[in-house]
Amino acid sequence: MNGKTIDELNVGQTASFTKTISESDVYMYAGITGDFNPAHVNETYAKNTAFKTRIVHGMLSAGLISSVLGNQLPGPGTIYMQQNLNFKAPVAIGDTITATVEVIEVILEKKRVRLKTVCTNQNNVVVLDGEALISPPRRH
Repeated sequence: MNGKTIDELNVGQTASFTKTISESDVYMYAGITGDFNPAHVNETYAKNTAFKTRIVHGMLSAGLISSVLGNQLPGPGTIYMQQNLNFKAPVAIGDTITATVEVIEVILEKKRVRLKTVCTNQNNVVVLDGEALISPPRRH
């Protein structure tokens, strides 16, 4: 199974993935990465922060972009090469996050694709944005 090759990609193509972030997602992410910042895992601590509650790891939300790239656009066989991120708003446990990617440039000579990347919550608030550079799968 392969995703779209460079010849099958065009500026303006989009794809999205939506997930509601659970408390167990936050704890599993903390366990996998070793990031046990109390702002994410300790409600008593988090009540005294600017957010007044625990917030989801920013990189957990950003990881949803990888799901779109690897499963949909371009899809299986994609190599994620570069990502820049701007964290715009906190994500709370229970928020539903939609990661969307949009092809903004196809670089035929280098076989690379630049994509706009955005994550929004259930209220359509942008929680992060940025750009990715990928190498799409080769011919099937």
